Amino acid sequence: MSGALSGLKVIDFSTLLPGPFATMMLADMGAEVVHIESPNRVDLVRVVPPYANGQATAHSYLNRNKQSIALDLKDPNNIALIKEKLKDFDILVEQFRPDVMQRLGLGYEVLAEINPRLIYCSITGYGQTGDYKDRAGHDINYLALSGIMGHSGRKGQTPPPMGVQIADVAGGSLHAVIGILAAVVEREKSGLGQYIDISMTDCAVTLNSMAASATLAGQQPQAAETATLNGASFYDYYQTADGQSLSIGSLEPQFMLGLAQALDLPIVAEKGASFFAEDRVIVKQALSEKIATQPLAHWVEVFKQLDVCVEPVLSLQDALTSELAVQRQWVVNVPLADGSQTEPQLANPIKFSRSQARYDFVGQQLGVGVW
Repeated sequence: MSGALSGLKVIDFSTLLPGPFATMMLADMGAEVVHIESPNRVDLVRVVPPYANGQATAHSYLNRNKQSIALDLKDPNNIALIKEKLKDFDILVEQFRPDVMQRLGLGYEVLAEINPRLIYCSITGYGQTGDYKDRAGHDINYLALSGIMGHSGRKGQTPPPMGVQIADVAGGSLHAVIGILAAVVEREKSGLGQYIDISMTDCAVTLNSMAASATLAGQQPQAAETATLNGASFYDYYQTADGQSLSIGSLEPQFMLGLAQALDLPIVAEKGASFFAEDRVIVKQALSEKIATQPLAHWVEVFKQLDVCVEPVLSLQDALTSELAVQRQWVVNVPLADGSQTEPQLANPIKFSRSQARYDFVGQQLGVGVW
């Protein structure tokens, strides 16, 4: 079986996380990706620890299946080479600040004259227009401005730093892949490529979904622990006797009843669906006290055979070696570039009936690709 995107050719100028994650997804699904890197200014993902097999683990993962070509973009000869090669490419991904590619002579208007079928995707923090477009930012800033962190966490406390880069990946990377593939489909009808402006902050805003609809159409301001899904109800995490955590999401009536029976807590069935603040406090308090009486292993056994939306909070290490991880093949062993051994990495999560993801090699050393 071949990859679903076999035949598509991508030229990738991005660094760090958002662009490389997007192009890795495309490469996993069969696209040919050529990663253009500076020989003088190292991509920080290449040097951030930890390391395995002589390379940064993040680089080996984010740049798997990609060719690495080292080119100084300040050299006019290299710009001319890129323009010549670009005739054969379908997609370009870049992550510079607005106007940088134009100054290099690689702006969309110029390249679309050379290759009218080119799909050109720019990923930035704040987009190509507006007063923020030239402003520096990171995932934590995009989440802050998107409103997400304003209704996340606990009342009276600062929002928690997330364990993953939500705006970078769920915002920038995945929306870029959606936009690119939509443009590929549209090109089948029009015969033309187009420009895609991905703002990580714009895309993070859309992740608000439920909260934003309540705010915009329902005129309900959002804040931490004020909604059913952000801590106001018993839909929450509870500490066990050994200091670990249990997730409880038993919102539907049948799950709520099952939870009440399993814990011998009638109050959950009686008041669990209430929207009154005082009832919610009573139910959460009852659950907190009950869960705190036993270690996590006990509750795992109690709920193992019950269909009530209760699961343990796992460390990443435990999650990646869990029964679910094995059954759903979350981890794959990817060969090193020289084929001497393999390195464990997260698998591509998209499963097709006729296509398959590829894992040809981990991210390569700088400039060793063939172009």
